Amino acid sequence: MALVTPLSAEHDLETKKLAEFFNETLGFCPNSVLTMQRRPAISKAFINLNKAVMANEGRVTSALKRMIAWVSSNSTGCRYCQAHAIRAAERYGAEQEQLDNIWEYRTHPAFNEAERAALDFSLAASLVPNGVDADIKKRLYEHWDEGEIVEMLGVISLFGYLNRWNDSMGTDIEEGAVESGNKYLGKHGYEVGKHDGSQY
Repeated sequence: MALVTPLSAEHDLETKKLAEFFNETLGFCPNSVLTMQRRPAISKAFINLNKAVMANEGRVTSALKRMIAWVSSNSTGCRYCQAHAIRAAERYGAEQEQLDNIWEYRTHPAFNEAERAALDFSLAASLVPNGVDADIKKRLYEHWDEGEIVEMLGVISLFGYLNRWNDSMGTDIEEGAVESGNKYLGKHGYEVGKHDGSQY
């Protein structure tokens, strides 16, 4: 069981309507959102922020945004968010070779230098203490404009919130997310950890 039990999707109809966004991204409404709706202002604000952060206004694709989310979640150790991010990357058309080799993004030929710069930015920005430095900035500016960098950091920051939320909550992971986690991350020892329903 999670720290706080998720509520029914019918609990707050405004949240339910906004959460239709996740049917596209994940194929289900996440338990994290169902828990947030114990304070509907939080669930609604979170969904609206998520929609704004994931909107495409530059060259940062939906698939790359989800891979950025995966790198961020991997660096913090949130198994729940790792599985969600890799599932969403798949649903948004990430190349099969990239999904299969996300762990080796720095060296695998499926990733180009612009993607590597974005993913290294995600890793550096997710570390504590923060690792963004002049080299990361230089590499970003070689491939991306300032609006696109803002989009990337929006994803990284959103997942910083989610990583803290879901690891502290011990949020129960949904079956579809487990399937994606095992499929793409299992060869590197992926396990759901505290998100298997038995944490508390």
